Amino acid sequence: MKINWNIFKILVLISLGVFLYSFSKHRNELRKLSKIEIEFIDENGPFITLNTVNKLLIQNNDSVTSIGKETLDLNKMESRLLENPMIKNAEVFITIDGMLGVLIEQRKPIARITGSTSYYLDDQGKKMPLSEVYSARVPIITGSLKSNLTEVTQLLLKINEDEFMKKYVIGLQLKNDGTINMKLRKQDFTLLFGKPNNIEKKFQKFKAFYKKTKQNNTISNYSSVNLEYENQVVATKKLPHGE
Repeated sequence: MKINWNIFKILVLISLGVFLYSFSKHRNELRKLSKIEIEFIDENGPFITLNTVNKLLIQNNDSVTSIGKETLDLNKMESRLLENPMIKNAEVFITIDGMLGVLIEQRKPIARITGSTSYYLDDQGKKMPLSEVYSARVPIITGSLKSNLTEVTQLLLKINEDEFMKKYVIGLQLKNDGTINMKLRKQDFTLLFGKPNNIEKKFQKFKAFYKKTKQNNTISNYSSVNLEYENQVVATKKLPHGE
């Protein structure tokens, strides 16, 4: 029987390649992790500590360098991270040099609700617990929580999108009838916004009023500014002292 040496050589080379790949893969899996790098990819400061994230990742292991890569279940790690009420999304991966990389997107608070219990309202309109390590700079909500928080969330999102309103609105008071009063930075008058409808139009009316009264130095003369009326702003002047 004549041996085809060319085919034989090809088979040997293929077998050698498979062996080397398997050997390299096995050695790579037996390597320990070298370090963890955690990155928060949202714009807020961390609501949770790096130590908390580490504990969620490595669980009962004392050090990341004691973990073999073959023992890792990245999906389970991501699931544990997502169970934390501060985390919106998480991605866990391993680099070629043995680093465990973690990308974390936190939930985004857009207001802080105060009352018998205090918590954040996030950009999805859901409750978010307060953090022990970071306090978000967001408007404070007080008053009746019987209001439709879905509508309030939409108003808050619109405020966040508008640089002027975002700069000046520091508080919302929710009334029993569904209307909203706003508290403004460095101003002592109350902004009567009414119900959260025609939002952009009301923003424009208030901006025009603010610009005009700032220019003629009369803005401090008013105790309230009402945006509820169609095509007009109704401003109430402060009473003279003694009246």
